[in-house]
Amino acid sequence: MLTATKSKIELKKGFTICPATMNDLETAVRLFNICSQVQIGADEADVDDIRNEWQTPNFSLTDSVRLVFAPNGELVGYIEVWDISNPPVRIWVWGRVHPDYEGQGIGTALMQWAEQRARQAITRAPDGVQVIMQVGTVSSYQPPKRLFTKLGMQPYRHFWRMVIDLDDGRPLPPPQWPQGITIRTFADINDLRAVYRADADAFQDHWGYVSRPEEEEMVKWRHWIENDKEFDPSLWFLAMDGDEIAAIALCRTKMPDDPQMGYVDALAVRRPWRRQGLALALLHHAFAKFQKRGQLRVGLDVDADSLTGATRLYEKAGMHIARQHDGYMKALRPGKDISRQTLDD
Repeated sequence: MLTATKSKIELKKGFTICPATMNDLETAVRLFNICSQVQIGADEADVDDIRNEWQTPNFSLTDSVRLVFAPNGELVGYIEVWDISNPPVRIWVWGRVHPDYEGQGIGTALMQWAEQRARQAITRAPDGVQVIMQVGTVSSYQPPKRLFTKLGMQPYRHFWRMVIDLDDGRPLPPPQWPQGITIRTFADINDLRAVYRADADAFQDHWGYVSRPEEEEMVKWRHWIENDKEFDPSLWFLAMDGDEIAAIALCRTKMPDDPQMGYVDALAVRRPWRRQGLALALLHHAFAKFQKRGQLRVGLDVDADSLTGATRLYEKAGMHIARQHDGYMKALRPGKDISRQTLDD
């Protein structure tokens, strides 16, 4: 795809742009962590995690990633376009520019390439349906926000990293399970499809949700858990009502940017079991498990304007906002928005 778009990409003399290969993995991770140290004060990229991402089924480094190298051979820019979900109506773009090379047009060039690349997905989207490109950045870091605004992108949503400290001396309340609910783990019930279906069913009420073909999504789920070195089936907590999964808390042992923080990757309660205290019970259960493992904190990420009021639940559980990410979007094609916008949709 570089041949078709190279003439439209303007970089200073001596800078080059090219697709990525697996040989670029460690170089890319170094760039990501140089950037994250400036933005959040910690390394947030891990070689194994990024390798897992790059090897996601149907994701092409050749077609969907571009690298920018400085005249001295240093990697100074990176961008990736994710349009592999079907239908491709909400296309995610993620990029980084080395802090020492900001203001030299690298981010602009990469974002222009990304938009051209994202527009290729329009022909695969249903007729009459809106297609948008989405990006995001930590709210406290201004250069990307200025770039997104300059390129005509609009802020659309805020997302919070919320955290609870487990070493502050406060006792953790024991989970109060609703009547008839028992707790199991994925180690006990090794049924990935059942967990996927519970997740999809619960998250249909999440802002921005778009229904996807189950078999295609299952391929991605299997790839992730089979290649994630941090995957621990005993940390996938399943709240069972008889043989049915009523709610899930899918957790990770730690995060690259904070090895002493356990992470709740997904917390979801299916509609028939809501408003019974099940989500709070799952949180308390997860907190206790992480505390027993010696973790000092537990974190999760949440839509600041969650349609189901998740932020109020997390505050009730003792969590606080640690940082904020801002989302920006641009419509690539107008049309009907088929994503979840309200609980009345």
